[in-house]
Amino acid sequence: MTGLSVGNQLDHYRIDELVARSGMASIFRAIDLNDGKQVAIKLPHPEMECDPALFDRFTREMEIGQKLNHPGVMKVYQNDNKSRVYMVMEWVDGKLLRKILGPSHKLPVDRAIALTIRILRALDYIHANGVVHRDMKPENIMVGPDDQIKLIDFGIAGNEGSRRLTFAKLSNVMGTPDYISPEQVKGKRGDGRSDLYAVGVMLYEMLTGKMPFVGQNPLAIMNERLLNNPIPPREADPSITPELQEIIYRALEREPSNRYPTAREFIHDLEHQNEVGVADREELRDWKVRKTGLGRKILMYVGLILIPIAIFTLLLWVAKKA
Repeated sequence: MTGLSVGNQLDHYRIDELVARSGMASIFRAIDLNDGKQVAIKLPHPEMECDPALFDRFTREMEIGQKLNHPGVMKVYQNDNKSRVYMVMEWVDGKLLRKILGPSHKLPVDRAIALTIRILRALDYIHANGVVHRDMKPENIMVGPDDQIKLIDFGIAGNEGSRRLTFAKLSNVMGTPDYISPEQVKGKRGDGRSDLYAVGVMLYEMLTGKMPFVGQNPLAIMNERLLNNPIPPREADPSITPELQEIIYRALEREPSNRYPTAREFIHDLEHQNEVGVADREELRDWKVRKTGLGRKILMYVGLILIPIAIFTLLLWVAKKA
């Protein structure tokens, strides 16, 4: 627990409302008593402060937020004279993109494209400043008046020049199964193209009302991403144009080198769809063929069984020769 309640004062901030609580921190709406400005206070739980890896994640988020200054990124204010560890952020009136998507997970085409372009502009800025978000999803995008967006939650972001987060200790928070890129599934750090992959997943979701990859559990979803192709967007909704479908496929390329290299090029295609050439893709023909990876697993297990047998045989042979 945080030990803070509505009406309490934290330094020169008055706590007005508990907005959200997660396993690691609580977020409060507060008033800066120095200037009357409304802010958001993110306060880590005491157990988080005691965990070096999680505390590193929190301080990393704070450092990145203070470094960035863009209308599409939630601002974190510099505040050095604090009586305890917490983060002061700008207050944004709006709703999470997840809430806007609602049960249908779908938006009109024009709105989906407009939101995607705004998300990509914010990503273009953070990538140019050496930051990779690494957890892009509707839960981390705030949508305000006139559909202006704010990227939030840089807790597992990569910051150029900073010490790397320890994957072993943060494996449970390195991205979200529905949106994580194939290279991140394989345990790689990922770069800006990993964020663009996640945006491709969100665009697919907003246009079709479906997720491109599904499974009974997170591991099954990630396995699908590595082995199989999604239902073509036009199969899910024939009103999607071939050009828009091609854009989605370019964002969802399994190999990062085949994906959009920058957010700017992704934006260009969305804004100039008449210039997009439509490829004759295998993904349009073989998406019904589902691979399970069972053969690979069998080979792995056979290999694990044969290794000790081979070692034992070698030791026995050496012993006889001695």
